[in-house]
Amino acid sequence: MAGLEDTGQPRGAGRATVARWSPAVEDEHALRAVELFGDPTESEVQLPSLPESAALARRLAQVVVLRQWGLSPRLAEDVVLLVSELVGNAVQHTGARVFGLGMSRRPGWVRAEVRDPSRGLPCLLPVRVTDLGGRGLFLVDTLADRWGVDLLPHGKTTWFELKVADG
Repeated sequence: MAGLEDTGQPRGAGRATVARWSPAVEDEHALRAVELFGDPTESEVQLPSLPESAALARRLAQVVVLRQWGLSPRLAEDVVLLVSELVGNAVQHTGARVFGLGMSRRPGWVRAEVRDPSRGLPCLLPVRVTDLGGRGLFLVDTLADRWGVDLLPHGKTTWFELKVADG
């Protein structure tokens, strides 16, 4: 599967491995996603509200952070994870047919936004170790330097920002 690499450690006699997505892997699918759907730094990219759109959003974020902005793979990993979480929330909880993805950069910061037509606010819930789901906003709250929700006349934009070292 493109963008996946084995990074697991041996576990007992079975020596099982775990596939892990790595933004450092140059992914021609990511470049193709920009060609097909557009550049989220130029204008909001409209994606269908389907579970597989999370993979498209991850690829778009990967291309932007690594290729366009030339930022670190570590930062790309965080941006990709957080974009995926916001997209997952939009797909799972809003009932929308489409959602929008936008990304921007200003000195010292990167920002990603997911816009959907629902005015229902996301809810940051306590997370327990045994929880199988419901960790999306917890991850956003933990990893992002800032995040929030802007209500719009017909929906909302959920966003996060991460500090970057401008060099």
